[in-house]
Amino acid sequence: MRSPALQVIAGPGARAHIERNGLRQEDIHVMAGASGGPKWLCLAALDEYLFGEFFAHRQQPLDLLGSSSGAWRFACFAQCDPVAASRRFRDAYHYLRFPDGAGRDEITRISRSMLDAAFPEPEQEQEVIDNEVIRLNLIVNRARGLAAGRHPWTQAAGMGLAALANAFSRRALSGFFRRVLFHTPRGRPPFYDLNDLPTGQVPLTTDNLRDALMASGSIPLVLHPVEEIAGAGTGPFYDGGITDYHFDIPFSKQGLVLYPHFYPHITPGWFDKKLPWRHPHARHYDNVVMLCPSADWVASLPHGRIPDRRDFQRLSDGERERVWGEAIGRSRELVDDFRRFLDGDLSFLESGK
Repeated sequence: MRSPALQVIAGPGARAHIERNGLRQEDIHVMAGASGGPKWLCLAALDEYLFGEFFAHRQQPLDLLGSSSGAWRFACFAQCDPVAASRRFRDAYHYLRFPDGAGRDEITRISRSMLDAAFPEPEQEQEVIDNEVIRLNLIVNRARGLAAGRHPWTQAAGMGLAALANAFSRRALSGFFRRVLFHTPRGRPPFYDLNDLPTGQVPLTTDNLRDALMASGSIPLVLHPVEEIAGAGTGPFYDGGITDYHFDIPFSKQGLVLYPHFYPHITPGWFDKKLPWRHPHARHYDNVVMLCPSADWVASLPHGRIPDRRDFQRLSDGERERVWGEAIGRSRELVDDFRRFLDGDLSFLESGK
């Protein structure tokens, strides 16, 4: 018998709820999706199961909150055929190729083509906006000061100063970036009034959906920013993961928060990746249920790790597509374990720290 592929990490409130009632889709009010480039590919089959079966007959609103690739995944879930949309996006990401020596112009153009795969027709954008049940929300960042510079040297200096300031306090990021919450036009999500950092709120429309999604994944110094977004004004607008890489926010005071995540830990912002002391506030994860690949499962993948953006440099295109394809295929093992968990096998359940 294989080792478990899935681990379920629940905050104290979430664990108590699950031990009393199990995990039911109607108990979940919010779902979170992290930044992380192609790391999400190890969750591909789990994504399809959640929106093809688990939430398939959902009637009450479910607020999705994503940044960067998490936002792009979630934009698929809010379409009328979420599984087909998710597979289009998955395949586009899986077979993404960049020519040797590609600059920001070409990387930006090729990256935007993934949005064309997720939204091949304008009707799909309208479906997201009109969806009264699966409600998309996403994070973008407007650069300020040196971080808003267009010259690579100026921008690099701004990013370096932002990283230094962030090491002292996350609140110092407000001197370099302003968070913009693009939210469902169907009302205010439970995380509408974020105040840990300066935050603006802009309703999603068919006029700004694509640009907001593109901005949410526009990594500084790698892709060009989005210069203007309808309803939000002028930028430059960059990756939502700068402030909200894995999130350290109060998601919701009601119900549970479901968080399919590729790691068993949380890194609040992009600049916190090298700050081992920077942890999310425990109260923000009290009602969160994280679905993560187990360490044994990850170790059993090719090269002993999940897909990563650095694979574009360290692997040939053919080898990268092979190992990413294996991670995608084996993500079905997460679904098998999640089904067992839903059927009452609490051996997968671990307490959040």
